[in-house]
Amino acid sequence: MSVKYTTTVSPLTDDPPVVLIQPRRGWLSFDLGGVYRYRELLYFLVWRDVLVRYKQAAIGVAWVILQPLLTMVVFTVIFGQFAKLPSDGLPYPIFSFTALLPWNYFAQAISRSGISLVSNANLISKIYFPRLIVPISGALGPLVDFAISFVILLGMMVWYGIAPTWGVLALPFFTLLAVVTAVAVSLYLSALNVKYRDVGHAIPFLVQFWMYASPVVYSVNIIPQKWRLLYSLNPMVGVIEGFRWALLGKERPDFAVMAVGVVVASVLLLGGLIYFKRTERFFADII
Repeated sequence: MSVKYTTTVSPLTDDPPVVLIQPRRGWLSFDLGGVYRYRELLYFLVWRDVLVRYKQAAIGVAWVILQPLLTMVVFTVIFGQFAKLPSDGLPYPIFSFTALLPWNYFAQAISRSGISLVSNANLISKIYFPRLIVPISGALGPLVDFAISFVILLGMMVWYGIAPTWGVLALPFFTLLAVVTAVAVSLYLSALNVKYRDVGHAIPFLVQFWMYASPVVYSVNIIPQKWRLLYSLNPMVGVIEGFRWALLGKERPDFAVMAVGVVVASVLLLGGLIYFKRTERFFADII
């Protein structure tokens, strides 16, 4: 549950201070200050997830490189060579890899965060800490893979002779938008998965469906203009198009349409925080 802390110290004794943990009230009491106070636990959970992911892997962190590269090869052959999908005048391999960079982060983030509460059941049922830390840590861990893959993308840009434009300064914003969207979706999925365990089984299907609803293998320009506004309700559309614009010098995206995605991501985050807060009081009982 979200809590507030009250510390009392007796002036007449040397007893240690007593910390009273009480539930917070109100729809917008998210206890984000508590998340900051427990930031060391957040760092530990993120680092633990990274270590566990590659601890006994046969080829270690090479999976971070192989996964997007092999996916890029398959997309290039199927969608670039056979289906002849347009790539906005860019070589299809780097066109698809630039989209896979934020998409793989997003997919891994919601896949890990969606089951994070159940995976940490022993921790949640035994001690108190802000429960928000668990899905947030699951969403931050894949940023390590993201950083490694980004280096591969820079190498591909050198290979194809593509120099980033001034738009690269906006790249942190698009990365932040991807993180916000991942955290927002994860708050819903992780809380639902505590009560309905089949949500964890549905996450891979959701990821696959969402990928084809995002311009990963195709250009957003093939979407009819009358459907663009509806299509832009998917925040990952703005993220992927923003990456292609910032790194590859693609034509400037429609920032009005992109703003729709920012608003949707913000609403999802606020709604996710409210839903998570309203359900977290029951986590320890049913997890």
